[in-house]
Amino acid sequence: MEIEHDVLIVGAGLNGPALALALAGGGLQVALVDSGSLAVMAEPHFDGRAYALAHSTGRMLQAMGIWEDVQDEAEPILDIRVSDGRAGEGASPLFLHFDHREIDEGPMGHLLEDRYLRNALLARVQAEDRITLIPEAEVADQAVSSGAVSVTLTDGRVLTARLLVGSDGRASSVAARAGIRRTEWDYGQMSLVAAIAHEKPHHGCAHQFFMPEGPLAILPLPGNRSSIVWTERTVQAQACMVLDDQAFLEALRPRFGAHLGEISLAGDRYSYPLGLSLAQSLIAERVALTGDAAHGIHPLAGQGLNLGLRDVAALAEVLIEARRRGEDIGAKPVLERYRRWRGFDIAALAMATDGINRVFSNDNPLMRLGRDLALGAINAAPTLRRHLIREAAGLTGDLPRLLQGRPI
Repeated sequence: MEIEHDVLIVGAGLNGPALALALAGGGLQVALVDSGSLAVMAEPHFDGRAYALAHSTGRMLQAMGIWEDVQDEAEPILDIRVSDGRAGEGASPLFLHFDHREIDEGPMGHLLEDRYLRNALLARVQAEDRITLIPEAEVADQAVSSGAVSVTLTDGRVLTARLLVGSDGRASSVAARAGIRRTEWDYGQMSLVAAIAHEKPHHGCAHQFFMPEGPLAILPLPGNRSSIVWTERTVQAQACMVLDDQAFLEALRPRFGAHLGEISLAGDRYSYPLGLSLAQSLIAERVALTGDAAHGIHPLAGQGLNLGLRDVAALAEVLIEARRRGEDIGAKPVLERYRRWRGFDIAALAMATDGINRVFSNDNPLMRLGRDLALGAINAAPTLRRHLIREAAGLTGDLPRLLQGRPI
């Protein structure tokens, strides 16, 4: 079988293009397949999605030459305030405050709208000679043969590579065809996402307000705007989504509070059902998974994209170094390095977000007292607080070179 590409990636959301660019930068030939059209991929309309990019993620984008394309649209996260309370009653006096001045690296991260990052990645992909972008293409089948993997598209085309990467979301067809099962459960919650304009400046402060029904994240965007991720029980969330804009704001105000003055909607509203979804393996024969194809976690910590890009950085480093040593990049020993590197981090963050959601999304008086005391105690412990700040900024653990801001 003639092998046309080193790596074939299915899914051109964010992780797929980032991986393609990282691999191409290391000299590999990559095909990137997606069912969407180029027009849809490059849609400039704000759809409510914005990402809290950890400091290490910013370093990765800078090392890949992408940060310069988006930095003017990014808002630094200078403070994070975590509190517990009830809608209309305000926050508990015991809270947790992270200040970026407690670490040397600078802002803990940046807020960036999906459209800017997506378009920057797409433009770089289209300009890279080592990447073949194949839009409007559905994968019908995949098969492994000696030393290669092939993918058959619905139009009959057959693509071959040393390795197939599934970056095609929680319902990954690549994972399913490779026989990789998933562990999944529904949280009975839904996130309402929108951009909010407000009267007063946010000063780069991100708020995470835990309520019995679910958390509200208020994330600073450029100007007097913030992105909200408002989590409610599914039934209540669905009821909020059918409200008109004014009634939606009336429901939001007791939860949002008055610290930013008058508020108004600055775009459309969107809703996303929440659940945990973990692939039971990151690898199969000549197959690897990244991003949501590997893991879908609760959004309360804003770490979903950061977790996916850590997969990208680790997989790219493993594959490029293997290629330099003359190894078969799709062979099991190479893929095992990726699995070992990423497995613990993924499991730990999934368990942490799941546990935090369960502990905070209830109105049990004893649990309320315990979590408020815990927030206050952490806030009063400078060493522990600084460690958590560094954790939130993505500066701890065994970081791949790209996350250190270094080329592979």
